[in-house]
Amino acid sequence: MLALLRLIGLVLVVELIFYFLLTVYIRSTRREALENEWDRRHPEKTGPSPERREFVRRSMIGFSKTLRARLVGLVLVLPVVAIVVIVILVNYN
Repeated sequence: MLALLRLIGLVLVVELIFYFLLTVYIRSTRREALENEWDRRHPEKTGPSPERREFVRRSMIGFSKTLRARLVGLVLVLPVVAIVVIVILVNYN
């Protein structure tokens, strides 16, 4: 049982690293897509501007909430549950 807890602890540490890296990568790609959308909609105002920054900031607020919920489920919860189920099925059947 102690080995299982140690395994889950190690898996959680690795998952937290992946969670952080995925969050940074997905947010940067979304931010870049929003900046390209702004440039497409406003061809006369391409490049960095206060309006563009405000557009990206407002658009990222809702995206951050949905991203966090999906990543927690996929990266942190799902692998731990899978490991526990596999260990239970292998050891108790």
